[in-house]
Amino acid sequence: MTTIKYFGQKKLIFKSVIITFLIVTITGIFSACTSANGPNINSDDPETAFSVAMKSFNSKDYLQAITDFSYIKVRFSGSAIVDEAQYYLAMSHFKRDEFILAAFEFETLIKSYPTSELVNQARFNMALSYFNLSPEYYLDQTYTQIAIDEFQNYIELYSDDPKVAEAKDKINQLRNKIALKYFKNAELYISLNEQNAALIYYDYVLKDYFDSQYADDALLGKITVLVNKKKYDLAREEIKRFEELFSSSSLLGSVHSLKNKIPL
Repeated sequence: MTTIKYFGQKKLIFKSVIITFLIVTITGIFSACTSANGPNINSDDPETAFSVAMKSFNSKDYLQAITDFSYIKVRFSGSAIVDEAQYYLAMSHFKRDEFILAAFEFETLIKSYPTSELVNQARFNMALSYFNLSPEYYLDQTYTQIAIDEFQNYIELYSDDPKVAEAKDKINQLRNKIALKYFKNAELYISLNEQNAALIYYDYVLKDYFDSQYADDALLGKITVLVNKKKYDLAREEIKRFEELFSSSSLLGSVHSLKNKIPL
């Protein structure tokens, strides 16, 4: 069974609130755009109807596909193809870069059709939707954290799946983004001569994102602050840690320069 940490649960609750709000507002606008043409489907056979909808999808007429798959969900709700219609409804939104709507529809598939063979793909694509919603590092990182949670859930549930490697790579990218945000916050406080505040953010990187590409930068920043504040014993400890963990870092020379400034 997958394990979702408390922080992840908070993010998922926030996610549901945001999605509910946006679905209400965006769907109203969206329906106005799609209702003019209506569905292309005029068959009572679900398989035929699905083929018509897939023709729109494969021809990249995703707006029409959304109308068609939405119609199939209602008209053929008890058929064997309804989970596929749900999946391609989500994919149609995904292809249109409507990632909030895509995430909602993928999650609907996961919850409404838990035995579907498409749940695996839907869970990965839901995580990918949040990955695509993750903004630049200097903005709020709520979607970034949700994406991390969802990719981690995917890895735990489908540990043997070929896409696990891609999921891990996405998590690394996302974690590096959050680490960069904390590191830049620390640098900002350095520029404001607020060294104690800078230490807090350097420690965020070193504690929670030590596997990120900014860990050695953060540790160098922390050592610099400790030397400047004449906290030499603590500085020596961190220098030793740097030498042990980042012996091949390009920043090692800077660390040794700081080491030489510490009185014997």
